[in-house]
Amino acid sequence: MSDEHKGLGHTVLGWFIEKDAHGNEVPFTPAPADDPSTSGIPATGADAALTAADSPAGTGGFQMPPPAMGTPGPLGNVDFDAVFDAAGIAAEERGQVERARELLANLPAETAAPVKKQIVAASLKAFGIPIERIIEASAQEIQALEGYIQTGAAQAESFRAEADRKVAAFEQEIKRIREAAESRVREQQGVVGACNAKKLEVQQILEFFGQEAVAQVVRDSPKLQSPPQT
Repeated sequence: MSDEHKGLGHTVLGWFIEKDAHGNEVPFTPAPADDPSTSGIPATGADAALTAADSPAGTGGFQMPPPAMGTPGPLGNVDFDAVFDAAGIAAEERGQVERARELLANLPAETAAPVKKQIVAASLKAFGIPIERIIEASAQEIQALEGYIQTGAAQAESFRAEADRKVAAFEQEIKRIREAAESRVREQQGVVGACNAKKLEVQQILEFFGQEAVAQVVRDSPKLQSPPQT
């Protein structure tokens, strides 16, 4: 990786997406603070906004909740206009970035980079759009997208943590209910044992008078019911 890329990566605090040797996209890693290619670069513009004391770490100054996400899809169904609106990027600035992107996309792939830069610069000049404005607006968009990513990640993590807390609470409640049910069953088993022991004590009196006498009293008494036939 060239020193120019290292310095630029440091300037935008790792917003860029690079591709590894296998073609997989990986976040651009900023160069160390003591890298000679980045020394002496002042924290201005986008850097200043990101390093301000009141900016949340890693959110690119995106301090408000991101727009609601739609149903997950191939591109996540992100409303980019809403993201950029939330970041305070004017529609005119976004249009200028899109125009520059279209200019680059329409150039032949085999065109040398210096020639591409000359063509795009001349075209933008013809439209009366300063290159600095395109750079600033582009950096703002990247900053907003990084902030949106970080804010969404923080919200997703918060949701997951809250879900874990609720699941743990439900599991604890389930455990408590099961223990209460088991305790109630054990209590009833104790009641059954105590009642059966008392029945045996009273049964001695009935056995003393005899089965026929007991049966006759049970039939004649309005207070008694014949025991169920087993």
